Amino acid sequence: MSQSIFHQTVLCQTQTVAEHQSKVSSFALGVNKGKNPLLSTNFRGNRLCVRKRKLVMGRHRHVDAIPRAVLTTNLASELSGKFNLDGNIELQVGVSSSVPGAATQVDIKVSYNSDSLLLHWGVVRDQPGKWILPSHSPDGTKVYKNRALRTPFVKSDSGSFLKIEIDDPAAQAIEFLILDEAKNKWFKNNGQNFHIKLPVKNKLSQEVSVPEDLVQIQAYLRWERKGKQMYTPEQEKEEYEAARRELLEKVARGTSVQDLRAKLTNKTNAAEVKETSVSEAETSVSEAEKPSVSEAEKPSVSEAKTIPDELVQIQAYIRWEKAGKPNYSQEQQLMEFEEARKELLAELEKGASLDEIRKKIIKGEIQTKVAKQLKTKKYFRAERIQRKKRDLMQLINRNVAESIDEKFIDAPAPKASTVIEHYANAREEYESGLVLNKEIYKLDDNDLLVLITKDAGKIKVHLATDSKKPFALHWALSRTSEEWLVPPATALPPGSVTMNEAAETPFKAGSLSHPSYEVQSLDIEVDDDTFKGMPFVIQSDGKWMKNNGSNFYIEFGGKKQIRKDFGDGKGTAKFLLDKIAEKESEAQKSFMHRFNIASDVIDEAKNAGQLGFVGILVWMRFMATRQLIWNKNYNVKPREISKAQDRLTDLLQDVYASYPQYRETVRMILSTVGRGGEGDVGQRIRDEILVIQRKNDCKGGMMEEWHQKLHNNTSPDDVVICQALIDYINSDFDIGVYWKTLSDNGITKERLLSYDRAIHSEPNFRRDQKEGLLQDLGNYMRTLKAVHSGADLESAISNCMGYKSEGQGFMVGVQINPVPGLPTGFPELLEFVMEHVEDKNVEPLLEGLLEARQELRPSLSKSQSRLKDLLFLDVALDSMVRTAVERSYEELNNAGPENIMYFIYLVLENLALSSDDNEDLIYCLKGWDLALSMCKSKDTHWALYAKSVLDRTRLALTNKAHLYQQILQPSAEYLGSLLGVDRWAVEIFTEEIIRAGSAASLSTLLNRLDPELRKTANLGSWQVISPVETVGYVEVVDELLAVQNKSYERPTILIAKSVKGEEEIPDGTVAVLTPDMPDVLSHVSVRARNSKVCFATCFDPNILANLQENKGKLLRLKPTSADVVYSEVKEGEFIDDKSTHLKDVGSVSPISLARKKFSGRYAVSSEEFTGEMVGAKSRNISYLKGKVASWIGIPTSVAIPFGVFEHVLSDKSNQAVAERVNILKKKLIEGDFSALKEIRETVLQLNAPSQLVEELKTKMKSSGMPWPGDEGEQRWEQAWKAIKSEKTFIILVWGSKWNERAYFSTRKVKLDHDYLSMAVLVQEVINADYAFVIHTTNPSSGDSSEIYAEVVKGLGETLVGAYPGRALSFICKKRDLNSPQVLGYPSKPIGLFIRQSIIFRSDSNGEDLEGYAGAGLYDR
Repeated sequence: MSQSIFHQTVLCQTQTVAEHQSKVSSFALGVNKGKNPLLSTNFRGNRLCVRKRKLVMGRHRHVDAIPRAVLTTNLASELSGKFNLDGNIELQVGVSSSVPGAATQVDIKVSYNSDSLLLHWGVVRDQPGKWILPSHSPDGTKVYKNRALRTPFVKSDSGSFLKIEIDDPAAQAIEFLILDEAKNKWFKNNGQNFHIKLPVKNKLSQEVSVPEDLVQIQAYLRWERKGKQMYTPEQEKEEYEAARRELLEKVARGTSVQDLRAKLTNKTNAAEVKETSVSEAETSVSEAEKPSVSEAEKPSVSEAKTIPDELVQIQAYIRWEKAGKPNYSQEQQLMEFEEARKELLAELEKGASLDEIRKKIIKGEIQTKVAKQLKTKKYFRAERIQRKKRDLMQLINRNVAESIDEKFIDAPAPKASTVIEHYANAREEYESGLVLNKEIYKLDDNDLLVLITKDAGKIKVHLATDSKKPFALHWALSRTSEEWLVPPATALPPGSVTMNEAAETPFKAGSLSHPSYEVQSLDIEVDDDTFKGMPFVIQSDGKWMKNNGSNFYIEFGGKKQIRKDFGDGKGTAKFLLDKIAEKESEAQKSFMHRFNIASDVIDEAKNAGQLGFVGILVWMRFMATRQLIWNKNYNVKPREISKAQDRLTDLLQDVYASYPQYRETVRMILSTVGRGGEGDVGQRIRDEILVIQRKNDCKGGMMEEWHQKLHNNTSPDDVVICQALIDYINSDFDIGVYWKTLSDNGITKERLLSYDRAIHSEPNFRRDQKEGLLQDLGNYMRTLKAVHSGADLESAISNCMGYKSEGQGFMVGVQINPVPGLPTGFPELLEFVMEHVEDKNVEPLLEGLLEARQELRPSLSKSQSRLKDLLFLDVALDSMVRTAVERSYEELNNAGPENIMYFIYLVLENLALSSDDNEDLIYCLKGWDLALSMCKSKDTHWALYAKSVLDRTRLALTNKAHLYQQILQPSAEYLGSLLGVDRWAVEIFTEEIIRAGSAASLSTLLNRLDPELRKTANLGSWQVISPVETVGYVEVVDELLAVQNKSYERPTILIAKSVKGEEEIPDGTVAVLTPDMPDVLSHVSVRARNSKVCFATCFDPNILANLQENKGKLLRLKPTSADVVYSEVKEGEFIDDKSTHLKDVGSVSPISLARKKFSGRYAVSSEEFTGEMVGAKSRNISYLKGKVASWIGIPTSVAIPFGVFEHVLSDKSNQAVAERVNILKKKLIEGDFSALKEIRETVLQLNAPSQLVEELKTKMKSSGMPWPGDEGEQRWEQAWKAIKSEKTFIILVWGSKWNERAYFSTRKVKLDHDYLSMAVLVQEVINADYAFVIHTTNPSSGDSSEIYAEVVKGLGETLVGAYPGRALSFICKKRDLNSPQVLGYPSKPIGLFIRQSIIFRSDSNGEDLEGYAGAGLYDR
């Protein structure tokens, strides 16, 4: 049931009704776990939905019942005080009460006229000096800092007047001051508050009472009027009792209970009741809305004897509760409602009155005939929300930051270095020892350098200043930061004088190591390594100089060793990271300093773009993971920290609103920073711990040490410490539990001792302190989280929904108002989330979390003052999804594919909602939606289709991880080096960022589902691309590309983690096994089949890991069309093995090339294509004309035939180019392979003969192709010379003869490279919807009776090029082409489309040769 006692309806009772008078539940949003719920007409599960009265949340209308400030020209009331204010100004105060029990009226008259006169006031109950803010106040009243009310006076001719009604029976006095706001002038009572006693009200007669259901209605209306805030249990009880007092007052004034009920439930036509601070509810129910009862079911009592619906609802709830809170259908709910009515009518027939029935219900004495059901999973399911149907395409974000490669970051002009900065750099170079610490302090207009080094086991302290005044160092040594110890005699420089706990040493002019610098310096050597630092101050001309009012303190090992190999900062906002590193010594002082520095660099981050905010993210992340010092020798108040946080988060919310392309990065920054808050929120950390100590008698030991830490430097560690204390108390004071909670969250004994205010002791509480401490520490946790844990779900919800914490004595109160403009029903949605946050079955929770994020999403795109609270809530909901999914892993071990697919859908949706550029993720989400639908409908292809979506989702995750690595890691490397961050923390930085989000959970779920899909779809663990049985030695490599030019001396089976699709297969390789999925028709696949090399994809990571473990061993591979069987072979068996011939593969080339000659023609049309003029690519295009269906486009083509390149090269205009090419070819023959690149670059200098231009122009135009020159001379130059270095132009195609891959490939099969001739196929590019390749023999099985086809969307480049993902593939028997068998659905995320264009393609005589895969080696 709901954790809100006013959820859905108030015509009901809490728990079993008998608990009403002793227990009050929360009527705020239920974020406090373990709260007892209220009866609702909704039964959880499918809910008991009766047609209920209109008294439901969100449907109340407010009645103008607020008392107004009125003019009281006639003070007829009893005069309670007369005062003189500031000379001739007179104040009169009168107090009266019209009837006993009625509200007290206070009349105030001031002989002073001002438009800005205010009464600053509150009432006092039983604690003198503590102001209570009444729930009723005159119009225009405002709450001031949650401490007082401010009400404007009403002007008249003779002064200003005010009337206040106080209906709080516990109020003993009113206290106030008068303020002229415009003049900031206060009127006081001799420097004190005005204190006016109120008449003591007689206690209401014990016999006067009101029914509990009416108290609930009144309390609900109060809660609704106050904005549905979140209350503590104490506040809930206080509000409940305040509602009771209001109703008792009305009874005391003569209103009957029946009239109260009629007015509250609107059952009569009586006039509307105008009550103070109460919103009247509409509760009329038409006869048509009441549940219908058949004649047979009607009770045999008089029609006058009817049971009110609210009593039926209570009884229905009691029945439902006794039955074990089952999950009723709507029909069952209505039946239960009528059964409850029958039970009450039976009591009525026995002669009981309605009041007697009501009492029986409260005592639980109405007999019910229900059997408690078993709460087993078999009969029950968790309650779920009904998710809204949404157009997934509306979730697409295309907020993409500018490319790092394209972004040029202008660093601000560097400031001129000071004398001391120059000196410090020179001194650092001079020192031979290790630099341990370096600080430069400001001393008025001068600088002070302190440099700590270690050499030959000694600590050396070097101080220098550019001041001209005489300086003396007043110093000591310390083993902790607090103490001053007299230095040993061996450490005292000449001229030193010792005194009480310190020494004094004068600076000397100049520096022995750097005499050219005009400085004063001082050197100290310490050979006792037990000293950890040096406190000091400077004395000059009788003046003491300190560090911002505190002693200076330098740690001997204060900084981690800084590496000097931090690189050039490429791929980072280097100037910003340098500045951050420079400011780190200041940032280490406290969180206040760090957050203020971060705020100061926000504008520079904006100028640097995405990399600027990445720099801040890396810095804040290093802080959050405790890689940086949180506090050093500086005391700071919690409110100062929260104020600095507030400033930073305000700036970040502005960036989020104004720069959509940086939102994902800003979200990650916010997740490392607490929310903060102005003033009172942080101050409560300081105050509330004192209250806890005082209330629970725990002022010494660990609690006092923690109190000192909290007062001087609170941090996120305090959240962990508080939780550890709560766990310790809950475990019946098991100290091991305390240390476990600390350890699990990264806090060790050493860390506790490292605080400036160290925690030495363990907690040690008495058993009688247990309940009080649990309650107070639980409340304190909310205060700590409000400052330090912005992404904590409970805290984030509280900040958005609003809450109020009362002050106690000196402790300030806090009131956070609800964020305005939230979607309708959003509070109930968050309530649902918190009700289920610890459920073992997390599916309903995930649905609630994601529905909340979807509902919140529109608000995140709007700029408003409370945007950061919504962002923290969204981050918290995001984080809870990951937490819940990780909790579900064990349960999912036995789950079916459909359940896992649904979890994948939810987690993917979560990831998409957190990503800036999420288009690919949304398409994957659509794919999973369809896969789930296919699975539910028992579609025979569901698993095959789901496998393709799974593959595409993996690609999307890989791309996201690659993007994170590209954007984040360089900044982590550079800044980590500058700050001396542990190397391991730097190396895993990006990996940990990914693990902290949904991507890691999603990857885990995909890995669980993959084998299930492969099994269901009969895909097996392998896809065999080239089924060749072989024997070889296992080698493991990261990338096939890295070894493609290598030659193995023995038959080698390569296990390659990455195969893109365009690589060469190295010499000596007999098999390539990979987890990657290149297309069956990719270049590497074709080369493997033509070279008789076994090539297969392994989908099972366990099998692949086992193969890798066989590194160096001799294995035999026996592939089939769908599997690879492998076994170890002994060396002796291999000698006579049939695979030994593989050692000699390629020793004699079975293929050769014939030299082609220039035919005398520079261009030919497709009708003129012959084997002597063009290659197979051109001839196949010509052959297909007229032989395929009309819907298959054949591109219009012409060609520059064989021999033209050589003829152009021999032209007189290109003589210099020809000579240079010949020289470079000789270098190539001699083994200098760098000549390949030089030849390509030289070929680009060729000039085009005019005859070539004219013939090509004529052929293209006569074939109906556009001529590039028609667009201008520059366009032809692009086509010829490839000015833009594109890969599809004429000279570049010719030059590709000398590509490294092409050259080494021909050498491998001993083709004469000089005989290689290059034609250029010129084609008009068809803007295709789909492209495909068909093999007339199945390449995987060698079956010539069937075709094998692969289809992609858009141009075919994604099919034959190295584009990730798989194409749609199918086989089909040639005898039955109408019955294709789909082998795999597409998973390629990219489709290529192009406007009308021309492409220049390679067409050599070395392509499409039988037994040699030459296609794709050249540019096209």
